[in-house]
Amino acid sequence: MKYHAPLLMVFCSVFTAHSFAAAMDQSGQSILPFLENGHYFEASISAADPEISGRTLETRPDYVIPGVTDYSTDDIAQSFQYYSAALKLQLTPLLSFGILYDQPFGADIRYKVKENGSFSDPVISSEGTIANVDTENLAMLFGIQPTRNLSLFAGPVYETVKGEVSLRGLVYLDFNGYDAQFSKDSSPGWLAGFAWQIPDIALKAAVTYRSEIKHELEATESIFGTPLVFTDESKTKITTPQSVNIDFQTGVATDTLLYSNIRWVNWKDFSIRPVQFGALSEIATTLISGGLYTGGFNLDDYNKDQWSATLGLARQWNRQWATAIDAGWDSGIGEPASILNPTKGYWSAGLSFQFNPEPSYFIAAGVKYYWLGDTESQDGTYYLPLPGAAETARVGDFENNNAIGYGLKIGYHF
Repeated sequence: MKYHAPLLMVFCSVFTAHSFAAAMDQSGQSILPFLENGHYFEASISAADPEISGRTLETRPDYVIPGVTDYSTDDIAQSFQYYSAALKLQLTPLLSFGILYDQPFGADIRYKVKENGSFSDPVISSEGTIANVDTENLAMLFGIQPTRNLSLFAGPVYETVKGEVSLRGLVYLDFNGYDAQFSKDSSPGWLAGFAWQIPDIALKAAVTYRSEIKHELEATESIFGTPLVFTDESKTKITTPQSVNIDFQTGVATDTLLYSNIRWVNWKDFSIRPVQFGALSEIATTLISGGLYTGGFNLDDYNKDQWSATLGLARQWNRQWATAIDAGWDSGIGEPASILNPTKGYWSAGLSFQFNPEPSYFIAAGVKYYWLGDTESQDGTYYLPLPGAAETARVGDFENNNAIGYGLKIGYHF
């Protein structure tokens, strides 16, 4: 079997299967550019156009408004873009250095104002429930190659997080009208991993661990513009999750590669409870339970870790053109899902093309289609240790949703 160098770039495909993933996972946090030969630079832009809609559960007569017959949400998901870039320098035959930039986590959900008032407030504020999260991540990698086949790498990570949330609608009861603005916070983390390569058969395998990163965000909280002061002011603590990526490729025929990615993200340990929101929730649960439970609840959390996998085949047709096809799966993060992210995993299929004007650089583009999993949504109180809490918390039904992802990448060896 023989392999042209440009084919190896297709393995770092336009998509790493995470244009639209579970919870807030977005970029997939790939380190594959760091494993390219010699000096290397790449930049990419990805976009997703999701279609997510549902309706209030028909088993909830307490949300019925006389004269209203339409209890649908319409499309609540916003199209979004994110960017990534990587620079790898081969300092000596044994030492390498790299800088990776990406936007690993994100969310942009906006419920339209509807007469049914389930997930919006058509009376006081004329606003719908929204959730918006933006992150940026900069990693510095230092690598050593003690043998021809083995590479070890590690380095610090610098991450920023900011966001906003507004809760509107009958499903939120006393929390209807809640707003929170989270100022940008920056915090460090780290990553480490190893790779095994056999260039003669285009075999490359890598395992990468990324640490969790703890943040403390200044939050401005209010209900319909009235500041909340139920306890002393302090910062809201969140922890972006730890993760593991396993990447693999090998030649299977002349100029043909089989490649795969497996990713685990520890969303089960993620939660967000703004300080004033948490204090108000403790008051609410104390009253509802007659003092039997005083622990309150989170604004958002997940009950399972995310697993995802991609399997693809790449083919070099000639010195200039290559194509790749792949299939993907995502487990989601449990059911019922949060109102702020009402999906349950996905299946996907992708197609990408790569053009090499010269052996030293390429341009790649691709498209991926996602079949999003059906789920019921819950308002955040599903896991409370109170009789009937699970049934009361279920508020919406989301089915037959999908998303399309697009990507464009340039790469250059120098």
